[in-house]
Amino acid sequence: MMHKVTLFLILSVVIFTFSFCSKVEGPGGSITVRGVVIERDHVGVNVFEYPALDQDVYLIYGSENTFYDDDVKTSYDGSFEFRYLQKGDYQVFAYSDVNPAEQTPVDPSATEEVLQSFNLGNKNQVITLDTIYIEKY
Repeated sequence: MMHKVTLFLILSVVIFTFSFCSKVEGPGGSITVRGVVIERDHVGVNVFEYPALDQDVYLIYGSENTFYDDDVKTSYDGSFEFRYLQKGDYQVFAYSDVNPAEQTPVDPSATEEVLQSFNLGNKNQVITLDTIYIEKY
């Protein structure tokens, strides 16, 4: 009888332990994602491009979330980095101004997300994303 109870307890602990071992998107991994944000400043008919300094960049774990899970600020050269991610699906975005000429009524504070989706598949890798272009009016 004592062996059955001991076996049951050991089996319960093993099942309980392994039920929490499945990894999902998010922190705790060994993958790094890097990127650059470029700002396009519209001045009259001219458009000037330069690195977006101190721009917020947001990361969403998974492909179906509607709220961001992590955020960073870009460096002096527009670069950003999210470290220690696990395998899985992610989305990264920054906010861009909406062209006032395309708005009715005009709202000078209107923004929209510039979103990139991507999948991380291998451990210990560094991924460089496509450049994110944001508009400033």
